[in-house]
Amino acid sequence: MKKLLRKNKPDPKKSIPTRITNDTVAEHRQRILAGGRRFKYPMQYARHRLVLTTVIITIAALLLVTVVGWWQLYSAQNTSTFFYRVTKVLPLPVAKVDEHAVRYSDYLMYYNGSAHWLRKSEQVDLSSKEGQRQNDYIKRKSMDIAVTSAYADKLAAEQQITISTERIDAAVTEARTTATGQISQETYDASALSTLGWTPGEYRQEIKNRLTLQDVSFAIDSAAKQKQQQVGELIKKGETDLEAVARTVGGEDQTKPTTATSGLIPLTNADGGLSQAAAKLEVGEVSSAVRTTAGDGYYFVKLLEKNKTQINYAYIHVPLSEFNNRLRTLRGEHKVSEYISIRGSDMPDGSTN
Repeated sequence: MKKLLRKNKPDPKKSIPTRITNDTVAEHRQRILAGGRRFKYPMQYARHRLVLTTVIITIAALLLVTVVGWWQLYSAQNTSTFFYRVTKVLPLPVAKVDEHAVRYSDYLMYYNGSAHWLRKSEQVDLSSKEGQRQNDYIKRKSMDIAVTSAYADKLAAEQQITISTERIDAAVTEARTTATGQISQETYDASALSTLGWTPGEYRQEIKNRLTLQDVSFAIDSAAKQKQQQVGELIKKGETDLEAVARTVGGEDQTKPTTATSGLIPLTNADGGLSQAAAKLEVGEVSSAVRTTAGDGYYFVKLLEKNKTQINYAYIHVPLSEFNNRLRTLRGEHKVSEYISIRGSDMPDGSTN
């Protein structure tokens, strides 16, 4: 019986046709495909595992980079050029003022500029005991400026105030003008890089921030504008005694007009344009309101003396105070939140000076 079963069982070697004909080509095709499937399906499963593993590794790497980056910026407070460039690309916040983010890159721009100046110009070792104290000071100052700039940007958007490229160009040209003439753009760029480590784009950003703060401060300060109008009306009536005008207008400490004289100074003195305004007057004449490039208020200039190279003038200054008052109020209401701690520094009073 066993011999009979073995005899009837087909021999696999004999079942494979030795020749491929039109009748057997389909059978050969199926046999070859069936043999290949044992290699195909395991590779499919391996590819799925490979993709899943790659996704897991990528997510883990991103989480690791995020954690390390967060620790470097917000805990270790790394101020290196690499992390400064990272914050320039990623709009990471370093603080918040009235629900408006303060960019980490703005803080680092001001901090690195001050640190560069201390190292290069003052030869200060910021890792020493005295250097640590100065380092904490410039951190505090840089944070204050960054918060001030961010709040000015917020108010500028509300007031629909924008700074044109032409105004920035004009401010750069004015900064290049010295008592001995105008220096070249290349020299000015090299000076900014050497003194503060700032590129042309960075010092133009600083100028834009300053002009924005200036325009916003004038736009929101109705009290200073009213006092400026009062001073102007008295001068139009023939009053040239600036101290008498200041007493007549009066006001509180922060809004009270003040007077002073310049003494003999060069005609090209860098005083925000007051010398240039005074040079256009006759002796004893008082100008109309002048807004200086410092953006700290309204000035009325009275020419006292002038020669070919020097000038002497008196002025009455109507200060701006509304912006600082608002920022001080926000700090008092705990609407200014800082995401890094600055060792050994007290909270500022909100002054932009």
